[in-house]
Amino acid sequence: MLKFSWKHVALLFVLSITLIACADSGDDNGGEETAGDLGDENITLVYVEWDSEVASTNVIGQVLENQGYNVEYTPIDNAIMWEAVASGDADAMVAAWLPGTHGDLFERYEADLVQLGTNLEGAKIGLVVPEYMDVTTIADLADYDGLTAITGVEAGAGVVQAAENAVDVYGLDGWTVDTSSSGAMAVALGEAINNEEPIVVTGWTPHWKFADYDLKYLEDPEEVFGGAETIETMVRQGFEEDSPAAYQILDQFYWEASDMEEVMLEISEGATPEEAAANWIEANQDKVDEWTAGIE
Repeated sequence: MLKFSWKHVALLFVLSITLIACADSGDDNGGEETAGDLGDENITLVYVEWDSEVASTNVIGQVLENQGYNVEYTPIDNAIMWEAVASGDADAMVAAWLPGTHGDLFERYEADLVQLGTNLEGAKIGLVVPEYMDVTTIADLADYDGLTAITGVEAGAGVVQAAENAVDVYGLDGWTVDTSSSGAMAVALGEAINNEEPIVVTGWTPHWKFADYDLKYLEDPEEVFGGAETIETMVRQGFEEDSPAAYQILDQFYWEASDMEEVMLEISEGATPEEAAANWIEANQDKVDEWTAGIE
């Protein structure tokens, strides 16, 4: 005759309750995983510290958090950002500038990434100067007195590499590209404009500086900087299976340059990235609803 201790009875009771719960769950959705299943709730987003990518990463990150995910934000070097997603050390990025700026990195890591597509159209890179400077093309810089340096951003950034190529292609003898950071470039630009001094910076659109200052791109007939670009979303392999709802949100993430510039401008005026992102989300819930459609 079998003898059951109170521990055995308790265990059987727990198992029976679990089986009933599983059966009820199966009645609701046929036993299949729904689009709203969070899966792994811990997500790492990587981004390069450009004002544009700080804005986009914080906005989509907060949207994911509002759905129940724990999001880790990791600012990282441009090349390492791509490697991190391709290797699976990070889950996703919304900061892939294609086809020009990150073209070489995309070619290197494409086979190890899942490309979800465009999240912003109409991006552009090039050399930017204040409107008051009497130059029209990049070649005009060769004859510009008193200025022999282009103020760049982080070393290794695509726009910096293109600027270095432009120095050679346009025969800007004696010119250099001085690397710094996105923030330092913006400070240098603002100081030069306040003093009405000449300055050439590596620039890109979208960026809040075009809303704050009267600027122009220098014409690039040799197309060293390429044409119009898109910003795309990349995730690691296996991410869809691990975090299906997050994958779907990232796949549906799309906004306009004006949206991004709104967030960037608020940050430049003193708001934290978290505050600016939250304010944009609150004011644009209709767009956020499109990103999260099918989740709830």
